[in-house]
Amino acid sequence: MGKTTQSVSGYDLFLLLGQISHFTQLVRRRELTQHHIAPQQLYVLRIIQEMGVNATLSEVAKHADRKINAICRQSIIMERDGLIQRIKDTPKSRLLRMELTDKGREMLKISKESKSINALYSVLDAEELQQAHDSLTKLFNKLKEGIDG
Repeated sequence: MGKTTQSVSGYDLFLLLGQISHFTQLVRRRELTQHHIAPQQLYVLRIIQEMGVNATLSEVAKHADRKINAICRQSIIMERDGLIQRIKDTPKSRLLRMELTDKGREMLKISKESKSINALYSVLDAEELQQAHDSLTKLFNKLKEGIDG
């Protein structure tokens, strides 16, 4: 007998994505605890890396869809932990730019070499990974459109 395919609704996918997100974060948090860094800090490090010299508090907050005061508090902790350096644009300026330190770059490198994440996604072949990435990117862009628009 052939396998019966069940119709999947958008709500079914929504629930599944929530569960995947929750359990992935638990696994990730457990792994990152060994390096004394939180997943949210890695996210901010990645944004700073991508933005380069344009990584100001307000631009990082906007890109992360967070309030500027939350990013400001987090940047103080990250600077204290040696992950970033906060630099005033000019001596009299209130504009703070953030740049990665060697330790911050090392944490990003360690993050990309994640054993738990690589093991998790190894159940998908290259084509399935690309399809999942494309589909999730499409969903993400639609969500961002709704939030921004």
